[in-house]
Amino acid sequence: MKTAEDFLNGQTILLDKPLDWTSFQSVNKLKYKLKSEFNLPKKFKIGHAGTLDPRATGLLIICTGKFTKIIPQIQDAPKEYFTEIKIGVQTESYDTEKPEILHQDISEITETQIKETLEKFLGEIDQKPPIFSAIKIEGNRAYDLARAGKEVEMKSRKTTINYIENIEIDLPFVRFTVGCSKGTYIRSLAHDIGQKLGVGAYLTNLRRTKIGDYLVENASSDYLQNDFKFNQE
Repeated sequence: MKTAEDFLNGQTILLDKPLDWTSFQSVNKLKYKLKSEFNLPKKFKIGHAGTLDPRATGLLIICTGKFTKIIPQIQDAPKEYFTEIKIGVQTESYDTEKPEILHQDISEITETQIKETLEKFLGEIDQKPPIFSAIKIEGNRAYDLARAGKEVEMKSRKTTINYIENIEIDLPFVRFTVGCSKGTYIRSLAHDIGQKLGVGAYLTNLRRTKIGDYLVENASSDYLQNDFKFNQE
């Protein structure tokens, strides 16, 4: 049985974030539920340890109370994602938020070429975040500027791709598991793979499966259900 004191002292909640929920919405939903169920103070501390895009699902770690102090430590941990990309076409957002553009012929693209291209992204790479991202530019979120039709210039940054495994090729789709350092944008990786192949690509499916030692298998989306009660645990 959980108590108000448990959440004030600190809890780590592993959430399996549903599709189209923002990380902010997920935290707010949990905060409202916990405050209502346990009569927690107005300034009750709660936060997530690493944003997950609305069009992605999977592991979102939420910390409460005193455990919010370990959020930076969790954010620094390596991540793992199940990834699906579609080659031969692009979108402005590098994912399914925007419609497809720039269709190209992929009839000459081989499985060997795809696998060799994926290998080129292993190790430390330079990566530009998507313009449709939560990065702040002069106090404004990049996605707010992009959606307002303003020109957005993203600066490249160093990131590390630790491994790309479990490659499945079913053209025009390519699926794989990628392990990476913090700050990696898988949408940008999908886009860059397409550019390297010369035919374009975008992210069609993304699921975060691991953060450090935390696994999505141990996460739940039940916390977001209106009838779920934490004091049932």
